[in-house]
Amino acid sequence: MNIRELKLFRHLAGTLHFGRTSQACNITPSGLTRSMQRLENELGRQLFHRDKRSVRLTPAGQLFREYAEEAIHRWSELQNRLSRDNVLRGELSLYCSVTAILSILPTIFRKFREAHPEVVLHLQTGDAAKALFKLYNGEADISVAALPDQQPDGLDFIELIQTPLIFIAPGNHQQTLVYNDGAIDWQHTPLIVPERGLSRDRVDRWLREKHITPNISSQVAGNEAIIAMVGMGCGVGVVPQLVLEQSVLREQVRILDVVPRLESFSVGVCTATKNRCNPVIEAFWDIAISEAFDHEGTR
Repeated sequence: MNIRELKLFRHLAGTLHFGRTSQACNITPSGLTRSMQRLENELGRQLFHRDKRSVRLTPAGQLFREYAEEAIHRWSELQNRLSRDNVLRGELSLYCSVTAILSILPTIFRKFREAHPEVVLHLQTGDAAKALFKLYNGEADISVAALPDQQPDGLDFIELIQTPLIFIAPGNHQQTLVYNDGAIDWQHTPLIVPERGLSRDRVDRWLREKHITPNISSQVAGNEAIIAMVGMGCGVGVVPQLVLEQSVLREQVRILDVVPRLESFSVGVCTATKNRCNPVIEAFWDIAISEAFDHEGTR
């Protein structure tokens, strides 16, 4: 077995999806299958249970996942120790939303690339609600995420920005909102909510505290999709203000002055505490801390 196959296994153990891993790791599905078969042949044990509906780790696969994590970490350490020119080398995988790339990460990325040009960066983008999931599954070394109400054990977090969570309505479809005695009638106004994640948790809590049975018309993955649907007059939505400010569709919606307001998001970079012993991750972490201090000084 080689380090490439160990990394493929680690990624697949996180996604449990051959298609997603093959796409993310730039390998054909058949090539990925052959790599996993070689590992199983060398170990003499089946690593995955696979059928038409699902993929899951066997008990041997769960043990081998621990070994693969340790071997990959030690390989990265060895590469850095063997470097005679004191140049940091290795790979760094980061997951974030497109909004984070546009508004939060540019300065951190620029400083990191200038300081460590030999490090290979792997950037994945997608729904912000999946950021912690990607981290826990080993698909990313660092994620940009909103901090949950209770910070999980084993998670390190650096706050970079706070952003309000806001209600938005169509700009040109006034009939979408239903009013009763001058206030929004939430039982008859269609509401577009996130499928999952912290935004959904806070919307659900807000509705419970106001004893509202909402008229949920759509459950959507991705803030940009929510903005698009609201702009088309499909309902009222909830998104972080930071996302709206960066959206090309922001002129199609308007912000509603709803009270009490939803709790703001604390957004920043996060990683598993155990990852901090990796010098590449720690180098990125140091720059993120410096950027956080700079933000704090300008507030």
